[in-house]
Amino acid sequence: MTVIHVTRRLPADVERVLTERHGARLNPSDAPLERAQLVRALCEADILVPTITDRIDAELLATPGRRVRLIANYGAGVDHVDLTAARAAGIAVTNTPDALTEATAELAILLMLMAARRAGEGERELRAGDWTGWRPTHLVGNGLHGRVLGLVGFGRIARATAAKARGLGMTIRYLNRSPVDPAVTGPLAAEPVATIEELAGIADVVSLHTPGGAGTRHLIDRDVLRAMRPHAVLVNTARGSVIDEDALVAALDAGWIGAAALDVYAREPAIHPGLLTHQRSVLLPHLGSATIEARTAMGMQAIANIEAFLAGSELPNHVA
Repeated sequence: MTVIHVTRRLPADVERVLTERHGARLNPSDAPLERAQLVRALCEADILVPTITDRIDAELLATPGRRVRLIANYGAGVDHVDLTAARAAGIAVTNTPDALTEATAELAILLMLMAARRAGEGERELRAGDWTGWRPTHLVGNGLHGRVLGLVGFGRIARATAAKARGLGMTIRYLNRSPVDPAVTGPLAAEPVATIEELAGIADVVSLHTPGGAGTRHLIDRDVLRAMRPHAVLVNTARGSVIDEDALVAALDAGWIGAAALDVYAREPAIHPGLLTHQRSVLLPHLGSATIEARTAMGMQAIANIEAFLAGSELPNHVA
């Protein structure tokens, strides 16, 4: 009998399908698995369904008696899995890349609006009982209409974000590692730039849409932040590791940028104390895909990967 181990609670419809079709082992407590629990799961299950809270490194994958043959990741990002070690061990890895596109793009727009219009500051003031009433100069922010959105990366989520931003009247510029088909950029009137410094210098909002990992670690560093415009907003719905958070706090303190609007962090769930206390930071607890539609669709994609594996078919979302 094939054993499937799920490391966190998933939406009810997803858990129902996993248990009714496959008798999957669930995690009713929803607590992140300790390393010893992950070792046991790798030895007792044929298929592991982890999330970004599960660090699956080379040492773990080399566990004596390891039984797992498929890691069906629940989520698009797989930088928490050592893909090289998985390949070497003959373990297939899949992800769920399409289901969260619109939800994450919506959140990127939400963060832009919250930061540009100083909504976070306003809510904190009101809840603290410090609001004294309307006045013409109170919490005056910046509109997004007519502003430049600079996208770092131009994949699915970035393109969905660009489409929504165009609806707000924004101009789109982007930086991507490889050329993008004009058929994609044309309807968005999106134009490429050559360097990240160039993008930082022209954008009113810089929004990050790159994968995590060593190749993008601290892509947004002191030099890039120094190149940004003093009113500009930095938005991150990608991976926390992309930003040097010490440099970001220094940039906010020095007034090099206008605000930071973040959904992801370098050491989740720990947050840099300088970000927590800064008035011009908007901070959300990794909610990018947190709609019932997206989270359910992610689970169904994971199930499709599992069922293709069990049938010996090509894996729909094979990453390693």
